[in-house]
Amino acid sequence: MKTDQIEKEIRGAEPGTQVRSNAPMGEFCSFKTGGAAALLIEPESPEALGNVLRILHRQEFPVFIMGNGSNLLVKDGGFPGAIVKIGERMSAVEIQGTKVRAQAGALLSCIANRALEAGLTGFEFAAGIPGSIGGAAFMNAGAYDGEMKQAVEEVTVLSRDGSRFYTLRRDELEYGYRHSVLMETGDIVTEVLLRLEAGSRERIRAKMKELAARRAAKQPLQYPSAGSFFKRPPGHFAGGLIQDANLKGLKIGGARVSPLHAGFIINEGGASAADILNLMEAVRNTVYDRFGVWLEPEVRIIGIDSDEI
Repeated sequence: MKTDQIEKEIRGAEPGTQVRSNAPMGEFCSFKTGGAAALLIEPESPEALGNVLRILHRQEFPVFIMGNGSNLLVKDGGFPGAIVKIGERMSAVEIQGTKVRAQAGALLSCIANRALEAGLTGFEFAAGIPGSIGGAAFMNAGAYDGEMKQAVEEVTVLSRDGSRFYTLRRDELEYGYRHSVLMETGDIVTEVLLRLEAGSRERIRAKMKELAARRAAKQPLQYPSAGSFFKRPPGHFAGGLIQDANLKGLKIGGARVSPLHAGFIINEGGASAADILNLMEAVRNTVYDRFGVWLEPEVRIIGIDSDEI
């Protein structure tokens, strides 16, 4: 079986890399549901990541790169390939004056706290985003009027086939709303260099506390979700359109449009990936029928439906 052969080859070439077969992705994604990956691979270093990708490319095996799993939904039939997770094994953070160098698996909350300790301002907006910096730089994540493009100076990138590392400056990343050039090339962020500014620890801490309080008041943080489910359509707010369509609280199976914030789809308990996707379609179709606006998911959706197995 090809999966077994690939697993054996990776274990032989990179003994420090973790490899799991038939890995239930609900354990690794913030929605707490979804199917299994044929292989879940966690490299221990950027060099190991390159080696793993070269093996997978040579074997023509499907690959998806994930970070903290906070913006990902795997369909109930699973992912018939390798999901490569860049996580805590690649999460070193180093302060260099007013710059912060972080490996892609470092959590945004961790980096924001390290910046606070160093008296560096400009990254407070990211403290409550539950993702890792590689994924955030890849998609230009943001919150509360802050975006990664404001802080990123450059990123180190690995080509999707694992053949070469290279560097992109901020102006080369072609940042836009929830977009970078890497979303088109499919290449992978392995390290991010942030340029911040010296600031008052007291003011930085106060700003982070203020944003945390705003999140707690307005977002359903007690339920599994992937944050804001839909991208902001031009000229509108997704949550506002969903609320105006009287869809707050709409439920399909264990999935519900949050009564607290209509832009969130939550797993209220026992939701399948199909429940979430069916609710997504119901919301999109109703909003389009009412307002003529088509909502695009911000969440990355991969894999196959259970009836395709």
